[in-house]
Parts: sequence; C-alpha cells; structure tokens
Amino acid sequence: MAPSATLAVDAKAKALRQAGEDVIGFGAGEPDFPTPAYIVEAAERACGEPANHHYTPTAGLGELREAISAKTLRDSGLEIAPSQVVVTNGAKQAIYEAFAALLDPGDEVLVPSPYWTTYPEAIALAGGVPVPVATDESNGFHLTPEALEAALTPATKVVLFVSPSNPTGAVASREEVEAIGRFAVEHELWVVTDEIYEHLVYDGRRAYSLPVVVPEAAERCVVVNGVAKTYAMTGWRVGWLAAPLDLAGAVANLQSHLTSNVANVSQRAALAALEGGLDPVVAMREVFDRRRRVIHRMLEECNGVVCAEPEGAFYAFPSVKALMGRRIAGRLVNDTIELAEVAIEHSKVAVVPGEAFGAPGYLRMSYALADSELAEGVARLGKLFATAE
Repeated sequence: MAPSATLAVDAKAKALRQAGEDVIGFGAGEPDFPTPAYIVEAAERACGEPANHHYTPTAGLGELREAISAKTLRDSGLEIAPSQVVVTNGAKQAIYEAFAALLDPGDEVLVPSPYWTTYPEAIALAGGVPVPVATDESNGFHLTPEALEAALTPATKVVLFVSPSNPTGAVASREEVEAIGRFAVEHELWVVTDEIYEHLVYDGRRAYSLPVVVPEAAERCVVVNGVAKTYAMTGWRVGWLAAPLDLAGAVANLQSHLTSNVANVSQRAALAALEGGLDPVVAMREVFDRRRRVIHRMLEECNGVVCAEPEGAFYAFPSVKALMGRRIAGRLVNDTIELAEVAIEHSKVAVVPGEAFGAPGYLRMSYALADSELAEGVARLGKLFATAE
C-alpha cells in the first residue's frame, strides 16, 4: 500500500513550520475552523458520565444511529432505519469496511478519476481491482454513463460515486445522478456513494443522493457520510455507513473484531452535532465560497495554469500540464511530483501532486486555510511559475 499523499504533504508542511520555516500548506482536506462550542461542551459532559467509560454496541450508540437516520431523511430525503447504520472511526473506515464486505478477490470497482487517494487502496486491500474511469476539465470532471459503459467488464461489481468530488470539486446534477444510478440498476451493480461533502456546494447547486433519485438502486447501495467536514470535526473520527440490513450486519461483524465501538465521547459529540442543526456549515460555506472564487481567479492568472471553477467541497484542481518539461527555478520539471518538490523547496508552498489522485499534470489545493495565507500562497506559486523557461 502507498502512504496517504495528502497526509504526507500535510505532515511535511507542519514539520517545516515547527523548524521555523514560513510554509503555506494547501495539502490537508479539513476545515480550518474550530469545532462549534456546543459540540465540545457535550463532549466535556460525556467525559464525566460513567456509561461512556465502557464498551458500547459495535455499530454505534442507539441514540446516535437514530439521529443519523433522522439527519439522513432531513438532509437528503433518504429513509433508512437505525439498524441499517454502522458508526465508524471516520468515513475512511466506513469505506474500507464497505469494500471489505462487498468484494471477493478479482471483483472490479469502477472508480471515477481523478479520485481520492484512499479509494484504490481500500479496494485493493479487500482483494478487488480498482478500474479508473477518466474525467477531465473539458466537462468539469463530470462522470458520464458512457465512460462507465466503456470500462464495464463481466468482473465489474461496484460503481463508486462521489459528489461533491474530492479532489476536483465537481458536483453532479440531478440528471447526471439519475443516469449513473440507472446504469448501476441496469447492470445489477452495487453502488458505494460518498456523501461526506454534501453540504459544501455553491452557486445554488445541490448534492443529490443517488438512492433518493433512483430508489431502485437503494437495495444495492452503501451511503457513506460523517461529521468531519460539515461540523469541522475531522479529529473526532466519527463517520458512518448506511446499507441494506445484511450488508450492515456484515460490516458490524467485521468492526467487532477490528476496532469495536467508536470512542463514546466522540459519539456523544457527533450526536450533539446532528441534533444541533446546520448553522455551523452555513457559516463555513459562506467563507469557503469566497475563498474558492479567490483561488480560482488567482490560479487562472498564473503562467501555465488552467483551473476549472470548483462547484463543491473545498479543493481547486488546477492543470499545470503546460509547465511540464520546462525549467522552473532552474530545475527541469517532468511531472507534478517534481513540481510539488520545487514549490515547497523554493517557495515554501505545499501542494499535493496529481499523481496521488491518478491525474498527472494536476495539483490539488485545499482552500480551507486563512484568506491571507491563501492569497500569499498562490502569489508565491505565481512568481515561481513565472520563472518557467
């Protein structure tokens, strides 16, 4: 398995900062806001409750699973029973466990590319075969049934669907979601749909839940979500999956041997978050919206950069293909791995190379950082790229 490129870049940036370097990091995918106070206070109270000092059900606290059921109906219109929910140590664990329960050796999973770095690793670890399905900036990185059809083989078992997308920021329209859902139903495929960025959409867009748009797909659909992005709770490690009962039971069995229950204090914090409504994400979304416009405009002004405007999440995914094969700051740059090295060495700017997402020639840049750092960081890249010869 390859290490997480996004976490590696973030760790390098933090290490340089600790060493006194003025590094600006565009690597980590986490809100730069503190967890709302009412959630923290709920966790503080939970620490003093003896019931939280002991094992609890593997699949999650009953109250939390009920709250997830209610939240899912409220936010996406999908009706699920609490018994269909398994609470996990972040959405990342939910993804791993879903593929572990679904895949037999050799089963293929259609993975929209560019993709988040963890998806192929989770599939491969379960014995499956990730099959990249290419998208590009010509249509805003939107997945099409035609592209899926071209990648389909007799070994295909699962379609991975992600909207809003990490790393591209693409948000599928209702018509696109319906087309992909109908493709899955027609070919009797499972769908694993990652909805972690559901509330971070801009310009009046909406994130549509595939099993709501295509109800016939629900019996073969796993919905992954969590509190990390919506409530600035990445460090609390609470995610979940919702699945048909037999699959949810299999995942709970696996988790019982893997980690047991998620930390009870974190579960209590997640319960407070879900019961507290969506005000925190509304405030964050306004800030992210402003930042995405700034980063898009500034990147488009950089030499050799073309950037599709992000539609959701908090990432820009600029193409720097025009800079490949050129000398930048005196060094010949052949790929975006080398370009990222030059950026951190010469400009003290940390970015994630596109190779980590199956997309050489691109960079992923999180705009979940302070406005002043964002502007300074892109300005530094602009000066660096201007040296290209």
